[in-house]
Amino acid sequence: MSRPENEPQAPAARWSLIGPGIVVAATGVGAGDLVATLIAGSRFGYALLWAALAGTVIKIALAEGVGRWTLASGRTIFDGWSSLGGGWSLPGTGGRLNWAGLYFGLYVVVWGFVYGAAAMTAAALPLAALFGGDLKAWGVASGVAGLGLVWMGGYGLFEKVMTALVGVMFVTVVGLAVIVAPDLPALATGLWPRLPEGSVFYTLGLIGGVGGTITMAAYGYWANAKGWRGPGWMRVMRLDNGVAYVVTGVFVIAMMIVGAELLHSAGIALSSGDRGLLDLDQVLRDRFGRLISILFLVGFWAATFSSLIGVWQGVSLMFADFYGHVAGRSRGLEHGIQGDGPVEKTWPFRAYALWLTFPPIVLLFMDRPFGLIVAYGVLGSLFMPFLAGTLIWLLNSDRTPRAWRNGWLSNLLLGAAAVLFAALAGNELVGLIRP
Repeated sequence: MSRPENEPQAPAARWSLIGPGIVVAATGVGAGDLVATLIAGSRFGYALLWAALAGTVIKIALAEGVGRWTLASGRTIFDGWSSLGGGWSLPGTGGRLNWAGLYFGLYVVVWGFVYGAAAMTAAALPLAALFGGDLKAWGVASGVAGLGLVWMGGYGLFEKVMTALVGVMFVTVVGLAVIVAPDLPALATGLWPRLPEGSVFYTLGLIGGVGGTITMAAYGYWANAKGWRGPGWMRVMRLDNGVAYVVTGVFVIAMMIVGAELLHSAGIALSSGDRGLLDLDQVLRDRFGRLISILFLVGFWAATFSSLIGVWQGVSLMFADFYGHVAGRSRGLEHGIQGDGPVEKTWPFRAYALWLTFPPIVLLFMDRPFGLIVAYGVLGSLFMPFLAGTLIWLLNSDRTPRAWRNGWLSNLLLGAAAVLFAALAGNELVGLIRP
C-alpha cells in the first residue's frame, strides 16, 4: 500500500503528530469519572483496579474503530450511520434522514441541553472553591469561555489548549498518587479479576464509565481536522489512540491509589457526583496542607474544563455534519463537511455551541424538570451501545474496504462493549422507572 505523501516517514516523527486521541481521552475523563474511580478505591481498595483497566482497553477499541472507519472509508461516522438502511427523503432540502440520524438528532438536542448545565456546574466547583464567589456565576463564565474558545479558534488552538490541560491533570493526579505512597504489592493484587460482594453493577459502571462519552464518535472528525486522510495514516492513528488511553489508564491507576490509600484505609466516604472531589479537597487540606489542596483544585478544574470544551468543539462538529445531511449540503471529508473553509466557522457548528451554552443556563437557576431528566437518562444510556453496535455493523460490511474490516480481536472487544453498555443501559432504564 502506498504511503501518503504527507505522512512522516520516521517513527519519531509520527510521535510528534499525537493529538486527536489526547483530545478524546481528555474530554472523556471528567470529574465524574475521577470520582467514580476514587469511590471504587475508597470502598473496595484495589480490588476493582482490573475493571478500570479493562474499561480503558474497551475505549481503545471503540476509538480505534471510529478512527479506522474514517481513514479506511474516507467518510464521517455520520455518513456511516446514514448508510444503515431505511430513511425518509426530506422535501425541499434534498436531504435524507434514517433511524440512526433521527436518534442522533433527538439525542444531541436533549442531551446537549442538560449536559451544558452539568458541564458548567462541574467547571464552576473548583473555581468557587479556589476563589470564592457565586457558583452559578462561575458556571456561566466557564460556559462562555468555552464558547469563545471554540468559536474564535480552529482545531489547532483547541488541541494545544487540551494538551496543556492534560499536562496539568497528569502532574496533579499522578503527583497525588505519589504523595499518598501506594502499597505496590496490594496494587498488584488488583490486577486479578474478582468481584467483592455487592459490586457487580458498580464494576460494570466502572468499566463502562471512565473515558467514554459521545465525543468518542468525534475522533474521526478531529483526525480529519489534523490532516489525517486515507489508510496510510492508520499507524499514526493507532499510536495516537494507544498513547491517549495509556494516559487515561495512568489517571485511573493514580485515582485508585488515592482512593485506596487515603480514603479506604481511613474509612472516609465521598459524596457521589462531581462534589465528591470537593470532599477530597477537604481531606487533602487536613492531611497535607493548603498548597496540596490548591494544586488538586487546579487539576480538578483542568479535568472539568477539558471535558467542557471537548464537547463544545467535538459534538458541534458532529451536529454540523448531521445538519449537512438533513439539509442536503453534506460534501464529505474530501471537500469539507459543509464545503470550503473551516467547519468551526459555519452557522450549524456555532448554533449548536450556542445551544450548549445559553439555554442550559436556565437549568443552573432551577431544579431540572423530571421529564427532561428522564429523556436525558434514556437517550444518554443508549448512546454508547448504539456506537458500539453500529461500529460492528459498519466495520464488518462492504462499506469498509476488505483490508480494514474487523478482525476477531476487534469484534470481540466491540462486542464486549456493546453487551456491557447494553447492560448498563438496562440498569439505567430500570432505575428511571423504578418508584
